[in-house]
Amino acid sequence: MNEAIVAALAKKELPPMEPGAMCYMMSKQGYGGDSAPHWPSHLMFFYSDTDPAIWGANLPGSPVIAVADPLEHLTQFVITTQRWSDGTEDREGSVPEHHR
Repeated sequence: MNEAIVAALAKKELPPMEPGAMCYMMSKQGYGGDSAPHWPSHLMFFYSDTDPAIWGANLPGSPVIAVADPLEHLTQFVITTQRWSDGTEDREGSVPEHHR
């Protein structure tokens, strides 16, 4: 599947990501898999081929974490939130180190 996506992007068969595409993961019941069973409450913003530096991502003290995937031509920006979807405070407040 990854090879098909990469080929389609190279041939310009797929459009770039719409500006402002986003999702949120703010439920206490979220499961991130065996390596990160529980993520803190966070928002994710997606852009095509965007340099993480333009958001100040991954800098010391920055609340913005970015993951750039050149294979999929996608940059994902992650920002933790202070509250869960039920309004209670998220005391963890950061993405696990191995996902930065």
